[in-house]
Amino acid sequence: MKVHICAVGRLRAGPERTLLDDYLTRFDRTGRALGLGPAQMHEVEDKKGGGMAGEAELLGRAIPKGAVICAMDERGKVMTSPDFANQLGAWRDMGRSDVAFVIGGADGIDPTLRARADFKLSFGKMVWPHMLARVMLSEQLYRAASILAGSPYHRV
Repeated sequence: MKVHICAVGRLRAGPERTLLDDYLTRFDRTGRALGLGPAQMHEVEDKKGGGMAGEAELLGRAIPKGAVICAMDERGKVMTSPDFANQLGAWRDMGRSDVAFVIGGADGIDPTLRARADFKLSFGKMVWPHMLARVMLSEQLYRAASILAGSPYHRV
């Protein structure tokens, strides 16, 4: 199952980009044998100033047809890392070929796109910078693959 991170804005070179690239590389290596990956970033920018609706349109184009849509949203479900791993594995086991994790811009995800989501996931009640959310998501993807592989990376 291919993993797509569809996000508003461009992550420039720096520590966040380094971490993102590292965790996605680790996920690809670990997930390959599990039928997970590769992971791909889709970054969109609303240069026309359309606000959340414009961002939603661009994000919608980045989401592969038929993908499970998982909106990253503070109102979403808070999960443990093992629960997240099990959810990822369940989507794979249902034969889904793509999952798209959607990260909105500074104002979040447009309600119309959020309503289309099959699943809403939260990193807790705190709001995180959307650039940092990419890194956190990529680490959790790697952690999920490690859990499913039985690797000691995730310790309870």
